[in-house]
Amino acid sequence: MPRRNVQIPTPDGQCPATLHVPDRPGPAVILYPDAGGAREVMWQMGDRLAALGYVTLVPDVYYREGDWKPFDLATAFGDPEERGRLFATMATLTPNRVDADASAFLDFLAHQPEVTGQTVGLTGYCMGGRISLRVAATHANRVGAVASFHGGNLAKSDDPNSPHRLADRISGVVLVAAAEDDASFPPEQEQLLEQVLTDAGVRHTIETYPGKHGFAVMDNPTYDEAAAQRHWRALEELYGAHLGI
Repeated sequence: MPRRNVQIPTPDGQCPATLHVPDRPGPAVILYPDAGGAREVMWQMGDRLAALGYVTLVPDVYYREGDWKPFDLATAFGDPEERGRLFATMATLTPNRVDADASAFLDFLAHQPEVTGQTVGLTGYCMGGRISLRVAATHANRVGAVASFHGGNLAKSDDPNSPHRLADRISGVVLVAAAEDDASFPPEQEQLLEQVLTDAGVRHTIETYPGKHGFAVMDNPTYDEAAAQRHWRALEELYGAHLGI
């Protein structure tokens, strides 16, 4: 599938991204990376979504950091200095910045001649899962389906910015695939998220995959091939049912 580099104007500058284009026009999808940010493995995942028929945008969500040094997720969490840099970089993605960037991404996609349909799909991994749920709420009229895979802190009761607090604003269909072994999304968060989505009347599925946090991303040391393939099937089913081709 063709992959091209693009620059998206935002209120804070130009956001580099890759646009992955299928052989024929199709609905748009934004793929929000995990904590490691945009990199080759995420671009490969964008290619795979394009192969399914979706015009896929993979943004460099850390673009405000300039020419930031890539993270190696195989070692970053075990190295105190790298772990600190990783969490500091993640912290730059404030709710206001996430929302402003999402508006820019959606406007960009709406002007691409290859894009069909009025609503887009979202998918996110790790921190990207949390971002995806927030964007599904803050841009509800533009999001038809949203997925979070091994997303962290999706329903943290003591966090005023937790995305579960926006559940009643979501109009798209939600898929949350949690990891069986994931301290960032413990059972109490899963139960709270289930409750608020149900109370809000949001069409949703929350399921738990065997494996650890990071199961869907190939350069993560906890990558699990069976869980990853299950996640691709789930995405294809979700988008096929609610975005169409």
